[in-house]
Amino acid sequence: MLIPNEAFRALADPTRREILRLLREGPLTSGEIAARFPTAWATVSRHLSVLRDAELITGERNGTSVTYVLNTTVLQELMEHMLEWTGYGGDNA
Repeated sequence: MLIPNEAFRALADPTRREILRLLREGPLTSGEIAARFPTAWATVSRHLSVLRDAELITGERNGTSVTYVLNTTVLQELMEHMLEWTGYGGDNA
């Protein structure tokens, strides 16, 4: 299993981890996500772009807004990869 470096880079930022926590509760529009942060909308948009490029989230355009959801498949693959590093994943479980 090949995990792209972009996923680890995306997870290194606390704001992006908070966005993932928010999306754990269900889909949110970019505006709903931005409203939860004190930073400029453009900054949140950049964070969303990094998460999307890392395939940790997916976005679907609905008119003028984009609704984001977690890509649980990639998150599961990341967790399996990290468990393999520790010797608890795969055949070692």
